[in-house]
Amino acid sequence: MKLIVAIINPSRLEAVKEALNEVEVFRLTMVDVQGFGRQRGQSEVYRGQDHGAHLVRKVQLQIAVNEDFVEPTVNAIMKAGRTGPEGRTGDGKIFILPLEDCIRIRTGERGPEAI
Repeated sequence: MKLIVAIINPSRLEAVKEALNEVEVFRLTMVDVQGFGRQRGQSEVYRGQDHGAHLVRKVQLQIAVNEDFVEPTVNAIMKAGRTGPEGRTGDGKIFILPLEDCIRIRTGERGPEAI
């Protein structure tokens, strides 16, 4: 089992959800997040003074999958989350983490069956 954490542009969320549905990944958690990476945030000039780096709004997707779904999920996110054919700085990142256990609260099922 793996936990896939993807940070994407909010404008790409619907496209990513559609791409995930195409590869039969129907469960995800979405969190609004802010941060900056290579683009170093966005500075704002007000009355001639620079007000430094501001955080950029992004969307974080958390998706728990069984091993067979890792590559299809990652490929779907990459394809739909990319801005344009080549992509741009700020399109996001995908992290793949080991998932030790999963428990469905309602039934008490554990492991891959609970996902």
